[in-house]
Formats: sequence, structure tokens, C-alpha cells
Amino acid sequence: MDLAPAASAAPVAKPLRLEPFRAKLLAPARVGDPTSARAFARPYRAVSARLQDWEADGRLTHMSTEAVYVHEYTVGGLTVRGLVGSLSLANRSDRAGDRAIWPHEGIHPVQVGELGKRMYEMAMNPAPILLVHEGPPEVRALLQAVVAAPPDVAYLDRAGQQQRIWSITRRDLLESINLGLQDSDALVADGHHRYAAYLRLQEEHPGTPWDWGLAMLVDQLDTPLFLGAIHRSMGGVTFAAARAAALAAGAQVQTLPRQVAVQELAPETIVLADGASWAVLTPPPGSGLAQVEWLHNVLLPRLPLPPSAIAYHHTADEALQRADAHTVAVLLPALDFAAVRDLVHAGRLLPEKATSFQPKPSLGVLMRSLLDEPVAPS
Repeated sequence: MDLAPAASAAPVAKPLRLEPFRAKLLAPARVGDPTSARAFARPYRAVSARLQDWEADGRLTHMSTEAVYVHEYTVGGLTVRGLVGSLSLANRSDRAGDRAIWPHEGIHPVQVGELGKRMYEMAMNPAPILLVHEGPPEVRALLQAVVAAPPDVAYLDRAGQQQRIWSITRRDLLESINLGLQDSDALVADGHHRYAAYLRLQEEHPGTPWDWGLAMLVDQLDTPLFLGAIHRSMGGVTFAAARAAALAAGAQVQTLPRQVAVQELAPETIVLADGASWAVLTPPPGSGLAQVEWLHNVLLPRLPLPPSAIAYHHTADEALQRADAHTVAVLLPALDFAAVRDLVHAGRLLPEKATSFQPKPSLGVLMRSLLDEPVAPS
């Protein structure tokens, strides 16, 4: 499928606002349990009734009042803290200086349509999209004051994440937070297709609860997300063909032993392997492209035939396990937040699955039902 810009609709414009909502929370024993995904399975129109049944037998909690939530989770020694609320979507602008939300990857329009239909049938945002920004000090101070108190909810989930939630219901505090956020802009860290589906649903149903979409906003200056690389294995591509395409694209190519090649992976290099041969590519300087862009925009078009399939891997070992005489593994360096931010502010989009923001929260910690909102939040 061809990739399209991350949102065909006009982007969400400033001020960035998060509004309160009545959260649904899976019971602690259900969060992080893969079987909980059954609650959101087909038929999607039955999801709301299914969750009502879960609430009746104690597998789900429904908060009694609307709030914006501070959600803090810890896994593997890393703690992430974010604000979870209903992101205002109705204010739009095509001007780059007005933009509040910046996607950084392309999308598949068919997938956007499928996700939008699914959410509409469920009448739910089953998980927040993950946004990241460099937050203003005044908002950071407000949140630190909130988390100084004991959390309203705290537990260790089935996936090993320690969850903590604080509810913010005071209107004066919420307005102070939104006042501090009004000039902020945020990067979509996870949920590009859901964000595009949010925009499509808002355009199709203006003046309804679809004017908002569930989001978690993380301050990269407070509790930063880790950015990892996403590697590739390309079926139907031989090592020799990939090496020749790199040379034709002007890259410096060094054939090296395995251990040396892996150690040479760096911000300016790419590693190719088929399990028997290894090479380190250094694209020509001055292209202005990130290595993942150079791979997709420069090297791949020079292959004699396009890959029959591209698989994506969060570890180098996973990619290398797929490598053989007819599949080349491509190890890529990770980008940092500043590089991604500057790239999108310059009007560019990265290829699909260019970055991995980690760790992501477990499914089911905070959910939003649109059936709770017969009229849009004020």
C-alpha cells in the first residue's frame, strides 16, 4: 500500500487543550492481560454492551466524575508521566505556525478508514494516542504538585507495569494547565493512524463528542520516552543486490566481519547482512536525510526489483534471524527526539515505522466512552 501524508484533513491548531472525561478502567488483574483484548473484538457494535457486562461483574471500573488524569507508569526502571484527557480536534489550520499536533510518519488511508469505522461502531476511544512535547515549566510544576499527593489508583498490572493515576477535577487547576499548554505543540509518538481517524470522524460528525479524541501528553523534559530504532528484513532482496544499490546511490560500502559490522552501527551508518556477509553503509554526506529516509527514498528505488515484503523488528537480533540468501536484514540507527521534531517542523514525514517511542502504557488503563458524552464537553 502507498503511504499518504499523516493526516489528509487540516491539522489540529493551537491552542492545545485537554478536556475532562469520565474514564473507564479495566480492573488491575485485567490490565496487561492479552485476553482482555477480547473485550474489543468483533462485532464492534457489541463492545459497549460487553464492557457494561464487565463493569457489572467487577472487571471494569467507571469513574463517577469527569477529570483529566495524570497517568504515571513504571516498567524496566523507566517512569513515564503524562496528562490524559480529551484532545480538542475541531480547531483546524493549514498554517504550520498554528499547528498543535505534528505526525512524523505517513499512514495507510485504508487502515485509517478501518480504524475510524471500528471506533465509531464501538463508540469508544479504547486507548489514548501518545503525544510527546517539551512542556512549559509552569505545567510541569503543576503536575509535580499533583503527584506529590497519594495516587487515586495504584497497582502492578499483569504485564509488569506499575500504574499510578491521579484525577484532576478542579476547574481552576484544569484551566491553569490548559493556559500553560495553549502555545505548545506535540509530536505524535504512537497512534498515527488513530490520530488520522480522529480527524476524519470529527469532520464527519462535527458538534458531537467526536470533536475530541483521547490522548496522553508526555513531557520529554520531565519523564522522557526512549527512542529506539526499528530495523527491517527485506524479502526477495539479496545481499549483493542491496550492496550494489548502495554503491549506485553513492554510499561508502565496507564489507566487514559480523562483530565489527554490528559495532559500526552509528547515527551516520546502516548495516546490511544476509547471515553470511556483512557490510556497513555510509550514505554520502550532505543529503540532509535521516538514514531511514535514505534507505527508503534513495537505496530501495535502485534495487533491480522492489522487496517482495518488508518486515519490521524492534531488535537487531529479530531482524538478523530473518536474514538468509534471499532476505537481507537492514539495521538502522535510532533517531533522537530533537531530530524528529526538527524534521517535521521542516515539513517532512518519515517512512512508516521509522521510530519506536518506548515504553508505551498497557492497554485498558484509561479508556473513553463517547456514550458518556451526549453533548460535546464544554
